[in-house]
Amino acid sequence: MKTPNPDRRRLLVRTLALAAAGPLAARAQAARFDLKALTALLAQRREAEARFSEERHVTGFDSPLRASGTLSFSAPDRFVRHVLEPRPESMAVQGNTIVLRRGGRSRQMTLDAVPELTALVEAMRGTLTGDAALLQRHFETRVEGEPGRWTLTLLPRDARLATQVREMQIAGQAGEIRSVGLWLTNGDRSLMLVDNLPPGTLAREAR
Repeated sequence: MKTPNPDRRRLLVRTLALAAAGPLAARAQAARFDLKALTALLAQRREAEARFSEERHVTGFDSPLRASGTLSFSAPDRFVRHVLEPRPESMAVQGNTIVLRRGGRSRQMTLDAVPELTALVEAMRGTLTGDAALLQRHFETRVEGEPGRWTLTLLPRDARLATQVREMQIAGQAGEIRSVGLWLTNGDRSLMLVDNLPPGTLAREAR
């Protein structure tokens, strides 16, 4: 029986080792894509603008309720949601202050006054800013997928919120949020689809 020369034997061993390591490396890479990796990816964006369309399924209504409008965010903590259809209204949050506008009326309050709303707002801001500590303060978190396509599931820690909200599920690609799903304990649910825009688009369109 002919014995392979040492060089060919070493090449064969390296080839087999690389072939065996490939799947293991892929699994290890997938395993490393956790909340820390996701929030590091999201934190790279300092501002974002988008159009959204939302569909809500509410108990007592035969057909879903639909809304559409725009979203904007600028670090570290400003988040604005403008509903354009079916009727204009807005919610602007900066720091601990929230301003609601609807039908020509405006109302300002602190987030501390509405703990349930605080958690939902912080879910969005924590995701947009890539703030893992903020998300974990209010939710149990689960990350699935990979950098190119991921899902973040949020389960409320606050007992009062947990009586109303079963879970939120935010899905995205790389550093962009593409959808936000919300499931309530009474069976109501909503899904918001997000179409990201280049920064400055909304300001140019408003001129």
